[in-house]
Amino acid sequence: MGFQFEIIKDLTLNEVCLLKSDQFSDHRGSIWTTYRDNDFKRLGLPVFTHDKCAVSKYQVLRGIHGDFKSWKLVSCLHGAVEQVVVDCRAGSPSFKRWTKYELQGGDGNAVLIPPGFGNAFLVTSDCGAVYNYKLSYDGQYNDAEEQFTYPWNDSSIGINWSINNPKLSLRDKGE
Repeated sequence: MGFQFEIIKDLTLNEVCLLKSDQFSDHRGSIWTTYRDNDFKRLGLPVFTHDKCAVSKYQVLRGIHGDFKSWKLVSCLHGAVEQVVVDCRAGSPSFKRWTKYELQGGDGNAVLIPPGFGNAFLVTSDCGAVYNYKLSYDGQYNDAEEQFTYPWNDSSIGINWSINNPKLSLRDKGE
């Protein structure tokens, strides 16, 4: 099975894109490739060197987090999430504008997030969700203490989340 996907540029944040993978499906289920470095190089996309997964319960909201050196390729492996990306580059014409995607386990979709953009997601499935981050950066990884954080409900951003009282970490509560 070859690795084929469609790259769809976001209409709100032009630097962000949705990658839709081809899938093979039959009576057993489905299979797809999420990443192959040679294909990404050929297409001029970042080469990823670091993988992380987050297992989250229903109505958990993580983010808005990011830094100015890391590319992220994010997907939902199980369950469903509202994926939000926010332009956090002061001086950008789209500063604090956001876009939202619905990602579901098994859909083969991923969102490519450039440096300077905040990443956030809300788990919308009763069963919880398994969320995958692929990361690309120079040097050492910028962990939480070196990242920027915006409140999930920052009124200057105005994200239209599907719930008003998510489950949050202390960091996301601003504590």
